[in-house]
Amino acid sequence: MAERNNALSVGIIARKSLFWLLIIASILFMLSWFFVLRSTGRPKFIDPGLLPNSKFPFLIDNWYFALHSQNDVQPENRSVLADKEGEEEEEEDSSFFQANKHGMTCQTNINNVVLKAFMYDLAPEFHFGLLGWEPQGNSVWPDLQTKVPDYPGGLNLQHSIEYWLTLDLLASELPNPPNARSVTRVRNASEADIIFVPFFSSLSYNRFSKRDPNQKRSNNKVLQEKLVRYLTAQKEWKTSGGRDHLIVAHHPNSMLDARMKLWPATFILADFGRYPPNIANVEKDVIAPYKHVTKTFVNDSSGFDSRPTLLYFQGAIYRKDGGYVRQELFYLLKDEKDVHFAFGSVQKDGIHKATQGMHSSKFCLNIAGDTPSSNRLFDAIASHCVPVIISDDIELPYEDVLDYSEFCIFVRTRDALKEKFLINLVKSIGRDEWTRMWQKLKEVESFYEFQYPSEEGDAVQMIWQAVARKVPAVRMKIHKSRRFYHSLDPKEREFRSLPSPRNFW
Repeated sequence: MAERNNALSVGIIARKSLFWLLIIASILFMLSWFFVLRSTGRPKFIDPGLLPNSKFPFLIDNWYFALHSQNDVQPENRSVLADKEGEEEEEEDSSFFQANKHGMTCQTNINNVVLKAFMYDLAPEFHFGLLGWEPQGNSVWPDLQTKVPDYPGGLNLQHSIEYWLTLDLLASELPNPPNARSVTRVRNASEADIIFVPFFSSLSYNRFSKRDPNQKRSNNKVLQEKLVRYLTAQKEWKTSGGRDHLIVAHHPNSMLDARMKLWPATFILADFGRYPPNIANVEKDVIAPYKHVTKTFVNDSSGFDSRPTLLYFQGAIYRKDGGYVRQELFYLLKDEKDVHFAFGSVQKDGIHKATQGMHSSKFCLNIAGDTPSSNRLFDAIASHCVPVIISDDIELPYEDVLDYSEFCIFVRTRDALKEKFLINLVKSIGRDEWTRMWQKLKEVESFYEFQYPSEEGDAVQMIWQAVARKVPAVRMKIHKSRRFYHSLDPKEREFRSLPSPRNFW
């Protein structure tokens, strides 16, 4: 009887072993086929034609690329500052790098080509007239050799990019133009790389978006409608379908009405927070920095020990959309030692207080607000206060040529909201690592400075160079759109010159 039981037990064990062996063999078989299929080409997980919004299959491609980029290299919460390995890298063609006055380098246009821009002579109501400037005679532009119209201060300055770029284009025609030159104005549109639209859209929103009691529409809406009518009637727009036009809409609420009609153009934006991806995206458009409102820390000789505040944030705490993180972090950090986390505004000397606070802090929080970006990042850079960025969807200026991990700390939102995670992270960064980042901030700060006249390596020149890097892709799109031009009848030629989201980006 015992022998029979033993034989039965052995049989059961053998069958179980055989079962698990078959399971393991099946799994290995399926995995082998998976890797074979993956090696033969990119898998098509989704048929774009089956999607409800199949007009935009490029979104699937972007999603796939972003997914696999993240899987290949998982970013750490804490930036790692490592010296460049190997001497060979330092011997690359020096024309591929731009050095500012501090010695900081970043990759820019290899050929160092000066961008050629055709600028419409729009009526002053679209640009300097919004500043109260009145034209003299027949000219629609101010005489920069006599007086440069002032731009309003305060928070208006954050989104003043349109003003600085327009001045720089006008300055290129002066008898003695500034030495720094990434762009020059041309009078023949056929010679131009881009067509610049000089509409001060952010100023228009800030000053004229509210209706007077006797108005049906605000002046801001009226100007946008006029602009759309004007642009779409121009032969330059019709020739390219607007693809080679450059429009500044830096304030997130600027061009709210016109953007849906002028989307084929390249936009200069602060971020993509309030844009659908078929209207604005990182492949098509340019991200520009805010103009910082805190004072630049001139002759900064401070160090790790002379900045007593560990972590600094002052601003609006209760925000909508992605800004809920500010509120959560406030409750996590408000009682931490050496942390300043308080409500603040431009009222009651707020900018001066923020300047003092950032200049005396080691790390400055840049948290998503109503949109992914905020001016605090650029205030922190100007203050040489190492930015701690908590904004998962943020896009950064010049990131195709500049490595922000060298002078910023990036933290995923889900990690920042964990108990003690953020405070322990910044405390773990010692004097040597902080000092390296602080030094990098002093090297890159000029890339974010707006000024007239512009200088080598400042924000104005960097933005023009970012635009120049978009030109080849724009030109290719225009050329491809003309492939079947000769086989179309005249009416269809005119129709096909106007792009649609499906056949453009």
